[in-house]
Amino acid sequence: MRAVALGGGHGLHATLSAVRRVTPDVTAIVTVADDGGSSGRLRRELGLLPPGDLRQAFAAFAAEDGGTLWAEVFQHRFGGDGALAGHAVGNLLLAGLFEVLGDPVAALDEARRLMGVSGRVLPMSPEPLEIEGEVSGLDSEDPSALRRIRGQVAVASTPGQVRRVSLRTPGTSARPPVACEEAVEAVLAADVVFLGPGSWFTSVLPHLLVPGLHDALVRTTATKAIVLNLVPQPGETAGFSPERHLDVLSEHAPLLRVDAVIADRDSVPDPANLRRAATRLGARAHLGAVADPEVAGRHDPDALARCMREALGLGRGGEHGGGAKGREGQ
Repeated sequence: MRAVALGGGHGLHATLSAVRRVTPDVTAIVTVADDGGSSGRLRRELGLLPPGDLRQAFAAFAAEDGGTLWAEVFQHRFGGDGALAGHAVGNLLLAGLFEVLGDPVAALDEARRLMGVSGRVLPMSPEPLEIEGEVSGLDSEDPSALRRIRGQVAVASTPGQVRRVSLRTPGTSARPPVACEEAVEAVLAADVVFLGPGSWFTSVLPHLLVPGLHDALVRTTATKAIVLNLVPQPGETAGFSPERHLDVLSEHAPLLRVDAVIADRDSVPDPANLRRAATRLGARAHLGAVADPEVAGRHDPDALARCMREALGLGRGGEHGGGAKGREGQ
């Protein structure tokens, strides 16, 4: 079974860790709009794709493929107060490959061979992108007034309420973001596509705002599943119910239909509301105990993998048993 997972950061790491327990054929499609930390520094200084979310995907694959040392090294950050302080080893390695090879897809494929991982990592766009957000609550005189803020860090950390996001290619005024061709091909050839969990406005929704990738997600015959967050995130989705996440997704991509919505049962205050929201997307809600009981706010990869199999109608051996479209919500 060919699986594609779209997202970024720790959310995509959680999905990849679970999906690799379902099938060995996994492609990660990663957001490239980060402008903070080590990734932001390398992006500004070298004009390259921000490598941090791509690094997270490689670390997830390495950990699942037995390369625990590679995973640890890729995630290791230099200390001290010199020029390297705060940079992750994996970020520097990817930045070097980007510069030497001049092609981000070729560089990521070379990193895959170097690390010996089975999963493929692709950027959602071959160019670094910028997120713009429309935010309310920043004007004390008129809390309903919308202000436009720019940059992933600004959107993720705003004290206001994010209403909508868009993507732009820095340095251009009219040209829409370009999709990575290999990412589009992977979505169209997939048997199952996962979207989420993760920072909803800055890691999940951006994939739907790249026209070529959006069209592929609408057109693909793959079973499409959304994995919801365990808790709302401060800033981006503070106060959001699970169903509000789905409604916002539909507002940004009204043509997208999905087959399954996976959520942690203890994180859903009103299952009936979530099921209705899932139905509006064409999906069935699948609720299971997918949270890690020992680490707050983190998915348990084994439990999430079991819920994925149930949502996809897969037996223990990975055979199809009716598919997500033919199953009742749980």
